[in-house]
Amino acid sequence: MIQEPTTKRPIRVLIAKVGLDGHDRGAKIISTALRDAGMEVIYTGLRQTPQMVVNAALQEDVDAIGVSILSGAHMTVFPKIIQLMKESQLDDVLLTGGGIIPDEDRETLHNMGVGELFPPGVETSAIVQYITDWVNEHRNFTIPPDTASNI
Repeated sequence: MIQEPTTKRPIRVLIAKVGLDGHDRGAKIISTALRDAGMEVIYTGLRQTPQMVVNAALQEDVDAIGVSILSGAHMTVFPKIIQLMKESQLDDVLLTGGGIIPDEDRETLHNMGVGELFPPGVETSAIVQYITDWVNEHRNFTIPPDTASNI
């Protein structure tokens, strides 16, 4: 007898600080808000490379990658992460982020495949809702009932 999958697994999000940007207060606030919303959060810490971020995303089987960037390197960092994600066949993982990113750069990055980019001061509930909606639309996985209690 085959049992139908009925239990959703928690959304898994990797939060990363890429480059020499040492200001991680926002990343920690977002990490806490996502955890409070029931998501599993992997925070990489400071000074990560794009390769380290993508490797961690692969190892942790995440649904979304959130990059916090205040250094102005967003036009270098996000395209490199997108390239590495494509090479690693992470086409069904959301790449989103936030920080100081001018509107014209947001549009360019979005056209490259980056999801919503949140400015400083946005309500954390908007970020939670965006990630939840994206994952429910693109990665709606379920867990068989007999294994759900092992999570």
